[in-house]
Amino acid sequence: MSLIIYLVGFAFVIGGIAWALAVAGVGARYVTITAVILVGIAILTGVTRTRNRD
Repeated sequence: MSLIIYLVGFAFVIGGIAWALAVAGVGARYVTITAVILVGIAILTGVTRTRNRD
């Protein structure tokens, strides 16, 4: 459950960054590439921070 909350929060951050890039006039291709990279980072950090410790 905490992973989902973490990813939802990161989705808001990604959305804000994508919106800022679009308003700044950056091309849609670069906005998409940035969003995909940030989604990958979000998944990696979310899993490592919320996994159960042995």
